[in-house]
Amino acid sequence: MDFQYNIIAEYAPFFVKGTLLTIALSVSGVFIGTILGLFIGLGQMIRNRYFAFPFICYITFFRGTPLFVQILMVHFGVVPLFSGQTNGIAAGIVALSLNSAAYVAEIFRAGIQSVDKGQMEAARSLGMNRIQAMRYVILPQAFKRMIPPLGNEFIALLKDSSLVSVVAAPEIMYWAQAMNAQYYRVWEPYLTASLIYLLLTLSLSFLLNRLERRLATE
Repeated sequence: MDFQYNIIAEYAPFFVKGTLLTIALSVSGVFIGTILGLFIGLGQMIRNRYFAFPFICYITFFRGTPLFVQILMVHFGVVPLFSGQTNGIAAGIVALSLNSAAYVAEIFRAGIQSVDKGQMEAARSLGMNRIQAMRYVILPQAFKRMIPPLGNEFIALLKDSSLVSVVAAPEIMYWAQAMNAQYYRVWEPYLTASLIYLLLTLSLSFLLNRLERRLATE
Protein backbone atom coordinates (compact mmCIF):
# COMPACT_ATOMS: atom_id res chain seq x y z
CA MET A 1 0.00 0.00 0.00
CA ASP A 2 1.41 3.36 -1.08
CA PHE A 3 0.86 5.44 2.05
CA GLN A 4 1.50 9.15 1.43
CA TYR A 5 2.55 10.88 4.64
CA ASN A 6 3.08 14.21 2.86
CA ILE A 7 -0.63 14.85 2.41
CA ILE A 8 -1.23 14.07 6.08
CA ALA A 9 1.42 16.67 6.95
CA GLU A 10 -0.29 19.12 4.60
CA TYR A 11 -3.65 18.65 6.31
CA ALA A 12 -2.21 18.46 9.84
CA PRO A 13 -3.18 22.09 10.74
CA PHE A 14 -6.73 21.43 9.57
CA PHE A 15 -6.95 18.23 11.61
CA VAL A 16 -5.75 20.17 14.66
CA LYS A 17 -8.52 22.74 14.14
CA GLY A 18 -11.02 19.95 13.53
CA THR A 19 -9.95 18.17 16.73
CA LEU A 20 -10.41 21.33 18.79
CA LEU A 21 -13.87 21.83 17.30
CA THR A 22 -14.76 18.18 17.93
CA ILE A 23 -13.78 18.57 21.58
CA ALA A 24 -15.75 21.82 21.83
CA LEU A 25 -18.84 20.23 20.27
CA SER A 26 -18.63 17.22 22.57
CA VAL A 27 -18.05 19.23 25.75
CA SER A 28 -20.87 21.64 24.88
CA GLY A 29 -23.21 18.78 24.06
CA VAL A 30 -22.47 16.94 27.30
CA PHE A 31 -22.61 20.08 29.46
CA ILE A 32 -25.92 21.33 28.09
CA GLY A 33 -27.26 17.79 27.79
CA THR A 34 -26.45 17.04 31.42
CA ILE A 35 -28.31 20.11 32.65
CA LEU A 36 -31.31 19.38 30.44
CA GLY A 37 -31.12 15.68 31.22
CA LEU A 38 -31.32 16.30 34.96
CA PHE A 39 -34.56 18.25 34.63
CA ILE A 40 -36.00 15.84 32.06
CA GLY A 41 -35.05 12.85 34.22
CA LEU A 42 -36.72 14.41 37.25
CA GLY A 43 -39.69 15.37 35.08
CA GLN A 44 -40.36 11.84 33.91
CA MET A 45 -40.35 10.70 37.55
CA ILE A 46 -43.26 12.98 38.46
CA ARG A 47 -46.02 10.83 39.89
CA ASN A 48 -48.72 12.64 37.91
CA ARG A 49 -48.58 10.86 34.57
CA TYR A 50 -50.03 13.84 32.69
CA PHE A 51 -47.16 16.08 33.82
CA ALA A 52 -44.62 13.32 33.19
CA PHE A 53 -45.94 12.51 29.70
CA PRO A 54 -44.13 15.34 27.78
CA PHE A 55 -40.80 14.33 29.31
CA ILE A 56 -41.38 10.68 28.41
CA CYS A 57 -42.26 11.69 24.83
CA TYR A 58 -39.05 13.73 24.61
CA ILE A 59 -36.92 10.79 25.71
CA THR A 60 -38.75 8.39 23.42
CA PHE A 61 -38.32 10.63 20.37
CA PHE A 62 -34.64 11.43 20.77
CA ARG A 63 -33.66 7.89 21.73
CA GLY A 64 -35.81 6.33 19.03
CA THR A 65 -34.71 8.39 16.02
CA PRO A 66 -31.25 8.54 14.39
CA LEU A 67 -28.93 11.34 15.48
CA PHE A 68 -28.15 11.89 11.79
CA VAL A 69 -31.80 12.79 11.13
CA GLN A 70 -31.93 15.00 14.23
CA ILE A 71 -28.89 16.97 13.05
CA LEU A 72 -30.50 17.59 9.66
CA MET A 73 -33.80 18.64 11.26
CA VAL A 74 -32.07 21.08 13.58
CA HIS A 75 -29.81 22.43 10.83
CA PHE A 76 -32.46 23.01 8.20
CA GLY A 77 -35.51 23.53 10.43
CA VAL A 78 -34.70 24.81 13.90
CA VAL A 79 -31.61 27.02 13.52
CA PRO A 80 -33.02 29.07 10.59
CA LEU A 81 -36.09 29.89 12.70
CA PHE A 82 -33.90 31.83 15.15
CA SER A 83 -31.00 33.08 13.04
CA GLY A 84 -32.58 33.28 9.60
CA GLN A 85 -29.84 31.12 8.10
CA THR A 86 -28.21 27.75 8.62
CA ASN A 87 -25.13 27.31 10.79
CA GLY A 88 -23.40 23.95 11.00
CA ILE A 89 -21.64 24.52 14.33
CA ALA A 90 -24.76 25.87 16.05
CA ALA A 91 -26.83 23.01 14.63
CA GLY A 92 -24.24 20.51 15.85
CA ILE A 93 -24.24 21.87 19.40
CA VAL A 94 -28.04 21.99 19.59
CA ALA A 95 -28.56 18.54 18.09
CA LEU A 96 -25.87 16.87 20.20
CA SER A 97 -27.20 18.56 23.35
CA LEU A 98 -30.81 17.55 22.73
CA ASN A 99 -29.81 13.99 21.90
CA SER A 100 -27.49 13.69 24.88
CA ALA A 101 -30.17 15.05 27.22
CA ALA A 102 -32.46 12.12 26.43
CA TYR A 103 -29.80 9.55 27.35
CA VAL A 104 -28.58 11.51 30.37
CA ALA A 105 -32.17 11.74 31.61
CA GLU A 106 -32.37 7.96 31.70
CA ILE A 107 -29.02 7.80 33.49
CA PHE A 108 -30.26 10.23 36.15
CA ARG A 109 -33.52 8.34 36.54
CA ALA A 110 -31.73 5.03 37.01
CA GLY A 111 -29.18 6.58 39.37
CA ILE A 112 -31.78 8.27 41.54
CA GLN A 113 -33.97 5.19 41.71
CA SER A 114 -30.96 3.08 42.71
CA VAL A 115 -30.68 5.03 45.98
CA ASP A 116 -32.58 3.34 48.79
CA LYS A 117 -35.97 4.96 49.43
CA GLY A 118 -35.15 5.08 53.12
CA GLN A 119 -32.65 7.87 52.35
CA MET A 120 -35.47 10.16 51.27
CA GLU A 121 -37.55 9.24 54.30
CA ALA A 122 -34.60 9.87 56.61
CA ALA A 123 -33.96 13.28 55.04
CA ARG A 124 -37.63 14.23 55.35
CA SER A 125 -37.64 13.17 58.99
CA LEU A 126 -34.80 15.67 59.58
CA GLY A 127 -37.02 18.48 58.36
CA MET A 128 -35.91 18.72 54.71
CA ASN A 129 -38.44 19.20 51.96
CA ARG A 130 -38.28 17.01 48.85
CA ILE A 131 -36.12 19.46 46.90
CA GLN A 132 -33.60 19.80 49.72
CA ALA A 133 -33.53 16.04 50.25
CA MET A 134 -32.95 15.47 46.54
CA ARG A 135 -30.19 18.10 46.38
CA TYR A 136 -28.25 17.27 49.55
CA VAL A 137 -28.92 13.56 50.09
CA ILE A 138 -30.13 11.68 47.01
CA LEU A 139 -28.23 13.32 44.13
CA PRO A 140 -24.76 13.18 45.78
CA GLN A 141 -25.17 9.42 46.34
CA ALA A 142 -26.64 8.85 42.90
CA PHE A 143 -23.94 10.88 41.16
CA LYS A 144 -21.17 8.48 42.19
CA ARG A 145 -23.11 5.62 40.63
CA MET A 146 -23.76 7.63 37.48
CA ILE A 147 -20.10 8.37 36.69
CA PRO A 148 -19.53 5.21 34.56
CA PRO A 149 -22.68 5.58 32.40
CA LEU A 150 -22.15 9.35 32.08
CA GLY A 151 -18.59 8.66 30.96
CA ASN A 152 -19.83 6.18 28.39
CA GLU A 153 -22.31 8.78 27.14
CA PHE A 154 -19.51 11.34 26.79
CA ILE A 155 -17.39 8.89 24.80
CA ALA A 156 -20.34 7.94 22.59
CA LEU A 157 -21.13 11.61 21.96
CA LEU A 158 -17.50 12.30 21.10
CA LYS A 159 -17.64 9.68 18.37
CA ASP A 160 -21.14 10.66 17.25
CA SER A 161 -19.96 14.24 16.73
CA SER A 162 -18.45 12.98 13.47
CA LEU A 163 -21.97 13.10 12.02
CA VAL A 164 -21.94 16.88 12.27
CA SER A 165 -19.68 16.91 9.21
CA VAL A 166 -22.83 16.35 7.14
CA VAL A 167 -23.83 19.98 7.80
CA ALA A 168 -20.33 21.29 6.97
CA ALA A 169 -19.14 21.86 10.53
CA PRO A 170 -15.34 21.74 10.12
CA GLU A 171 -14.56 19.01 12.65
CA ILE A 172 -12.33 15.96 12.19
CA MET A 173 -14.40 14.07 9.65
CA TYR A 174 -15.05 17.20 7.61
CA TRP A 175 -11.32 17.56 6.94
CA ALA A 176 -10.91 13.83 6.34
CA GLN A 177 -13.57 14.04 3.66
CA ALA A 178 -11.96 17.17 2.24
CA MET A 179 -8.62 15.34 1.94
CA ASN A 180 -10.35 12.40 0.31
CA ALA A 181 -12.11 14.69 -2.18
CA GLN A 182 -8.90 16.52 -3.10
CA TYR A 183 -6.53 13.58 -3.47
CA TYR A 184 -8.93 10.67 -4.05
CA ARG A 185 -7.17 8.84 -1.23
CA VAL A 186 -8.93 6.64 1.33
CA TRP A 187 -6.41 5.29 3.79
CA GLU A 188 -4.61 8.50 4.70
CA PRO A 189 -7.60 10.67 5.67
CA TYR A 190 -9.73 8.04 7.36
CA LEU A 191 -6.91 6.29 9.21
CA THR A 192 -5.76 9.69 10.46
CA ALA A 193 -9.27 10.53 11.62
CA SER A 194 -9.60 7.11 13.28
CA LEU A 195 -6.32 7.59 15.12
CA ILE A 196 -7.38 11.01 16.41
CA TYR A 197 -10.71 9.66 17.66
CA LEU A 198 -8.93 6.72 19.28
CA LEU A 199 -6.51 9.01 21.12
CA LEU A 200 -9.38 11.21 22.30
CA THR A 201 -11.47 8.30 23.58
CA LEU A 202 -8.52 6.62 25.28
CA SER A 203 -7.57 9.88 27.00
CA LEU A 204 -11.15 10.44 28.12
CA SER A 205 -11.46 6.86 29.38
CA PHE A 206 -8.26 7.30 31.40
CA LEU A 207 -9.52 10.52 33.01
CA LEU A 208 -12.91 8.99 33.81
CA ASN A 209 -11.30 5.94 35.40
CA ARG A 210 -9.17 8.20 37.57
CA LEU A 211 -12.24 10.18 38.62
CA GLU A 212 -14.20 7.01 39.35
CA ARG A 213 -11.40 5.60 41.53
CA ARG A 214 -11.07 8.88 43.42
CA LEU A 215 -14.77 9.06 44.16
CA ALA A 216 -14.76 5.41 45.26
CA THR A 217 -12.19 6.18 47.97
CA GLU A 218 -14.12 9.15 49.39
